[in-house]
Amino acid sequence: MSATWIAALSSGVVLLASLGAHAADAPPSYTVTKTVPLGAPDRWDYVVFDPASHRVYVAHGDTVSVVDGRDGQVVGKVEGIAGGTHGIGLSGVTGKGYTDDGKAGLAVAFDLKTLKVGARIPAADDADAIAVDPVTGHVFIVEGDPASLTVIDPKTDKAIATIDGGGKLEYAVADDRGHLFVNGAGKRDIVSINTRTNAVEAHWPIPDCASPHGLAIDKVRHRLFVSCVNSLMTVVNTDTGAVVAAVPIGKGTDAAAYDPKRRLVFSSNGLDGTLTVIQQKGPDTYVAAATIPTAISARTMSIDPQTGRLYIAALEMIPATTPGARATPRPGTLRLMFLDPSN
Repeated sequence: MSATWIAALSSGVVLLASLGAHAADAPPSYTVTKTVPLGAPDRWDYVVFDPASHRVYVAHGDTVSVVDGRDGQVVGKVEGIAGGTHGIGLSGVTGKGYTDDGKAGLAVAFDLKTLKVGARIPAADDADAIAVDPVTGHVFIVEGDPASLTVIDPKTDKAIATIDGGGKLEYAVADDRGHLFVNGAGKRDIVSINTRTNAVEAHWPIPDCASPHGLAIDKVRHRLFVSCVNSLMTVVNTDTGAVVAAVPIGKGTDAAAYDPKRRLVFSSNGLDGTLTVIQQKGPDTYVAAATIPTAISARTMSIDPQTGRLYIAALEMIPATTPGARATPRPGTLRLMFLDPSN
């Protein structure tokens, strides 16, 4: 091969390498690819994606709407929960889902195939978020104001324990290693619970995080991502409880999510109408990577960890007509937005 061809090939390799590096450095981009109308009731809370069925569950009013996370078809509804739904937990082993009647202080079981309501299990007032622990199979009902968790065995639909969280609680995630982590919204801490013994093992302080709301987990690198209402994402080591990083986010966060393939952390910000995207450079290194416009009120979300698709619920808002006033919800316009990664 001639020296000229070698030089040309070398230049091409350099160019391709440069282009690859440029593409890798491009900020994350997301596009709304589908919008699924859900309609009334207007008051909504958690959005939960189930990887096994590719279904998305949205709690709103006395209903849980179930959407196919691939084509956007509304599969059906869990209905008749008069006190209002909030959390959603899925027990694939028993074929049951769980939501709550927050006003009545009940956990409500439903069949994952028929979506028919089953057992109503006493919990506590302000039953809210729900998490299922894969190790024990137990269902944990997070009760916000009472600062407690009711533990349910889905095989019997009976409460088997009550855990004192020590302060107002918000969301919870399991690590698949026998621990449940709960946002301590009242005392600015993370409550670490042993799911085998149903005992609190630690309270880890996160003093700079006002009213922690959203919570997501990197189970490989043992990191929690806590979204705080003072526009901060706090990162916590689940082995030690140490705060290892903090990154600014938008206003009005109510949910966090983690994409393990792209190593991205998200906060959905309802007041701003934005999605904050944070790049995980290493277990303790995080960089704000992008701010994606969504919609005012778009505050709760979930993620398909395989495709990276985000599911975000929002109401259509009527713009304020006077300076300084807030927009108001347009009744009957609750929708589920599909946001797909563009790069």
